[in-house]
Amino acid sequence: MNFPPSHPELASRAREILYHVVLEYVSSGEPVGSRTLSKKPAIGLSPASIRNVLADLEEQGYLVQPHTSAGRIPTDRAFRLFIDALMTVRSITDVDRARIQAQVSASGLGALGARETVIFLSEMAGTVAVAVAPRPQALTVRTVRFLRTAPSELLAVVIMSNGTVHNRFIQRSGISENDMCKVQAFLDDIIEGRTLRELRELFARRRTSEAVRGDPFRLLVHELGSAALGEDEPAENEVVMAGQAKLFQMPEFSGAKGLKEVVAALGETEQIAMLLNPVTAGSGVRVVVGSEAGAIAGGQMALVSATYGDPQHPAGTIGVIGPTRMDYPALVPLVEATAEALSLFLARSQRDESRPSLPHFDDD
Repeated sequence: MNFPPSHPELASRAREILYHVVLEYVSSGEPVGSRTLSKKPAIGLSPASIRNVLADLEEQGYLVQPHTSAGRIPTDRAFRLFIDALMTVRSITDVDRARIQAQVSASGLGALGARETVIFLSEMAGTVAVAVAPRPQALTVRTVRFLRTAPSELLAVVIMSNGTVHNRFIQRSGISENDMCKVQAFLDDIIEGRTLRELRELFARRRTSEAVRGDPFRLLVHELGSAALGEDEPAENEVVMAGQAKLFQMPEFSGAKGLKEVVAALGETEQIAMLLNPVTAGSGVRVVVGSEAGAIAGGQMALVSATYGDPQHPAGTIGVIGPTRMDYPALVPLVEATAEALSLFLARSQRDESRPSLPHFDDD
């Protein structure tokens, strides 16, 4: 797991108390007082001694006191330190890991499958789950194949690095089977390692060059490649979300103001997609806490996410969204296991698709 660098170290006693403040607040959702902490055997201090440490932690920006007579609650800074350096991630059970893998295998990677997996993750996590697929232009093209469907018609089958398939019918006559095989072999060399956007730009540029226009075969290659990939449309990241109603039951968002903030936050799909963008999120589990996510829900939300697929060319991101007091030790391994299951399923699917016979595809 990759987390941001930890904060400057606190004294061991202060770290211990802050650790228990976070755990207690995650459990109850209520400000934590010195009397509650004094009952923890691991702390072993009087309420008066604990109050002094709490005051120091407040001064350092790790805690805030909502009211003079109330206990204290952790700040974003405290949660970041807890995530980076204090928490012990729980191991996911073999039973839950098997359940996740079975769910992913049964659902698949299509739009419906993504929704089913997100619903399943939401139920396991007890909060909102979300999946984001990368923009098609940012994906690497794995292969392009042509099938003749009529004397003057070809079906172009474009398989992307994340396993998704795009089909397009091309009206073109006078191409022999031998030429079609040569075109595919030529395209294999061109598309290797390039994204859909890069290939569209490359084909458009080369089709107008004198070298290509003066060579009928190379011109045919670039014309068919360009036709197979289509025009560069402004596609947005697809965001799939489930479990939104679970947030309405949490104390942070009770009352009219809280409900309004949650509804507005869950409607910020573009901002959520940016935070979970699989092309820029990096590998491993990523946690974004409170104000790090911007103004979503007044800075009271957190996101735990992980990319899946090839680390160099991620296929998508899956994660959970909830209040900053989420149970990170449990949610981090849960999200990680779900991303791993998706990566394994995707790898198996790509191996199957690499066999000589092409599968049946629906019209695009």
